[in-house]
Amino acid sequence: MSEAPIRRAAIIGTGVIGASWATCFLARGLDVTASDPAPGAEAALRATVERQWPAMEAMGLAPGASPDRLRFCATPEQAVEAAEFVQENGPERLALKRELFAALDAAAPPGALLATSSSTITVSEFQDACAYHPGRVVLGHPFNPPHLIPLVEVAGGTATSADAVERALGFYRAMGKHPIHLRREVRGHVANRLQAALWQEAFHLVQAGVASVADVDAAIAHGPGLRWALLGPFLNLHLSGGPGGIGGLFEKPLWQATEGMWRDLGQLSVDPALGARVAEGVAAELAGRDEAEMLRQRDALLLDLLRRKAGAGEIP
Repeated sequence: MSEAPIRRAAIIGTGVIGASWATCFLARGLDVTASDPAPGAEAALRATVERQWPAMEAMGLAPGASPDRLRFCATPEQAVEAAEFVQENGPERLALKRELFAALDAAAPPGALLATSSSTITVSEFQDACAYHPGRVVLGHPFNPPHLIPLVEVAGGTATSADAVERALGFYRAMGKHPIHLRREVRGHVANRLQAALWQEAFHLVQAGVASVADVDAAIAHGPGLRWALLGPFLNLHLSGGPGGIGGLFEKPLWQATEGMWRDLGQLSVDPALGARVAEGVAAELAGRDEAEMLRQRDALLLDLLRRKAGAGEIP
């Protein structure tokens, strides 16, 4: 017999990521409880959900979906006392994570999954603080903003059960997400590490005087970024490999040149001078542009792309 779908979720920490998760869960028809100690957190959360709701309507709401199914609680313990799934979004501080998950584990029903949105802290670093059910703690790292971007990175820690990982993957799929399963923990997970590699070379190219900030941005936004929005690095390589595909590509001189570039990539730290130089470049790139309107247009284009990708059956 298949497991009953999750209908009640709790959001712990309602900043940028937590509020976006709340919008996502509400749009999929869930009852959502939330908690955050910051002053004015409830008003800010409800305003964010209201602002993001038109995008959810454009993507399609689940039956019964409504912002009215959101309830704000005074404490994390109250928020999780009847939850079936908990999405934690607290600050990236290990001591705080350990304290918080100990409390969540004690207060949540035994069958509830406890997921963290942590970008840099691994589950194994804090799940042992859970005295009762450490096996239910999982990584559920989204890509910002979670109410729009489908990717969720799922992983277990050393004490996480295989069942908890499978249940988390199933839950995120039911939320309309595209979860991936990390077979082992690694700092930064997958997507952030890939981003970090690109950022490192972007900063290096500016530092070395190869290109301006605006031109580095343009190189991605008007070049490979367009293809990366549709297919990942390996499939894009495969389609670039000619008749032999990706296997044939490795036999060509072009691949030797690629590995030569790997050995030439920059290794650097962003010192104050480079940070100021990049900040000035970003300001120059934004000069004369309405940043709020740019953000609105970005999200509108993203929604259109997501709708079109959903109808493209051969795009993984």
